[in-house]
Amino acid sequence: MLERSLKNKLVSMLKVFPIVSLTGPRQSGKSTLLRNSFPEYSYVSLEDPDLRQLAENDPRSFLKQFNSKAIFDEIQRTPELFSYIQGVVDEQNEPGQYLLSGSQNFLLLKGISQSLAGRVSIQHLLPLSYAELANTAFVPHDLDDFMFLGGYPRLVVNDIAPSDFFPSYMRTYLERDVREELGVKKIDSFTHFITACALRTGEVLNVENLANECDISVKTARDWISILHASFIIFLLQPFHKNYGRRLTKSPKMYFYDTGLACNLIGIEQKNDVLTHHKRGNLFENAVVVEIIKQYYSLGKRPQLYFWRDSNQNEIDLVIEKGGKAQYAIEIKSTATFNPNAFSTLNKLGPIMGLDRCQRIVAYGGTQSYETKQGQVLGLPDLNRLVI
Repeated sequence: MLERSLKNKLVSMLKVFPIVSLTGPRQSGKSTLLRNSFPEYSYVSLEDPDLRQLAENDPRSFLKQFNSKAIFDEIQRTPELFSYIQGVVDEQNEPGQYLLSGSQNFLLLKGISQSLAGRVSIQHLLPLSYAELANTAFVPHDLDDFMFLGGYPRLVVNDIAPSDFFPSYMRTYLERDVREELGVKKIDSFTHFITACALRTGEVLNVENLANECDISVKTARDWISILHASFIIFLLQPFHKNYGRRLTKSPKMYFYDTGLACNLIGIEQKNDVLTHHKRGNLFENAVVVEIIKQYYSLGKRPQLYFWRDSNQNEIDLVIEKGGKAQYAIEIKSTATFNPNAFSTLNKLGPIMGLDRCQRIVAYGGTQSYETKQGQVLGLPDLNRLVI
């Protein structure tokens, strides 16, 4: 089993919260992490029809059978159970009673917010990060390999070809989450919509344009974006809120939580095709942003990430905020060779944003990291330096 960075945070939260909930995309390794990290807990999968029937028909007896130290997986399948868990937790008032997980995050979080608010620590597990793969037998051969494969554990560990893994993954996601759980009926249109989103990876989102291309209403497009976001398929990077006296772009940029899935959706069938693909720069930008998000989630922290673009097209690819102000400004370049000109925008805007030399970062496609007189140059393996 690959060691997951989030384990330490889960252990610490179980010492102070009665319930810890683990969310994340399908196949990100949630069940495996919980079962291997907490063998002393009973594991209960509510995909099992017999257990689910017991939980639905006699929840009190069900919870008496699994009174404490239990993992309830796919708990969103029995939404009525949340209220009964609340009663048990309030009565016993002990830390570390239950671990909750599920593959339909919208329904899981709905149940938590309605019944368990204030009693639960919510943690997020994304596909494997580069940092988790480093120093293992599964470390990517190079940058293009990492972007092409992505980080879904089953694909990486079992050496499954992306062309075999992702179509199956999408069928499961579309049927179980989108159609059955969330009631989307136009599955073919929704599939086309996801592909159109993948083709816009790393771009400023134009919802009207996206809706027109997919022949759906703007409202439907917004609803489907919300579904993809709640399912941990895509995320939106919002523009930085401080304008520094300039007119700014107000629309967010769209990225995928896994570059392997994005590559598959846009038709990249072989690793070698990544190098020459016209979206390579966007995919690398996506890989950098999501790697930093993964580092924050592994520490149980909420990432405060933005981009900055003014009306003159001056842009900073990524701004990390801390304490209400910019902590780092990051320019992202996919080339493996560092070009000092990459600091030009950072040098222009850094002083305005109050950032000194060490806070100006160029993330590039090389493997070596070092300091220059203009700022820091970081490769993908060292992005965790920015997360504290």
